[in-house]
Amino acid sequence: MPPLLHPALPLLLGATLTFRALRRALSRLPLPAHVRADPLRTWRWHNLLVSFAHSIVSGVWALLCLWQTPEMLVEIETAWSLSGYLLACFSAGYFIHDTVDIVVSRQTRASWEYLLHHLMALGAFFSGIFLNSFVGGGVLTLLVEVSNIFLTIRMMMKINNAQHLLLYRVNKYVNLVMYFVFRLAPQAYLTHFFLRYLGQRTLGTFLLGNLLMLDIMILIYFSRLLRSDFCPERVPSQQHKDKFLTE
Repeated sequence: MPPLLHPALPLLLGATLTFRALRRALSRLPLPAHVRADPLRTWRWHNLLVSFAHSIVSGVWALLCLWQTPEMLVEIETAWSLSGYLLACFSAGYFIHDTVDIVVSRQTRASWEYLLHHLMALGAFFSGIFLNSFVGGGVLTLLVEVSNIFLTIRMMMKINNAQHLLLYRVNKYVNLVMYFVFRLAPQAYLTHFFLRYLGQRTLGTFLLGNLLMLDIMILIYFSRLLRSDFCPERVPSQQHKDKFLTE
């Protein structure tokens, strides 16, 4: 008789509730004056604080997983470790929490790109969580969270109108390097793997479709990053007032 409850479900629920509790705790922290004056910026600030915490934990965790189980770099489908499995559950819980936070806060229209990204990420993580396949691939995708640490710092400083600070100018170059090393390079490696894997199995084809859509999104974000931080004269003067939600 099949089990009524998949063992991963409590892990997913626990991770989701953990991020919800973290969101409530971080919302009690004092806000910068410029952020506090705007309810939309206040919501985005709290949202980014949770994202920042997730990026630090999952980014370091992914590096440790690869150090402990280096075969994940090669055996992307079959390599498995308990630490990698728990990391996939942990990050899936974050994406579930963030999706709910965006919808409940009525930011769906302004943050639709994030929702699309989260749905694709969850589809990929669930293959590892419920089918025990491509756990190594999930860990590799979470290397992006190392890059997201610096990307989130950038976004929080932009929300607070702090682009004039030295920290912002230093971070934008660090962020660019990290973007190449931990976002573009792993994504290209995974895409190359799944292009070779295409046609062998249905799941691989599904994950390749996810990856190609993420490739497009990542390149769009990269062009926005370059335009905003390194070619600001090309940014239109009249931008949507909520554009900082996604840039």
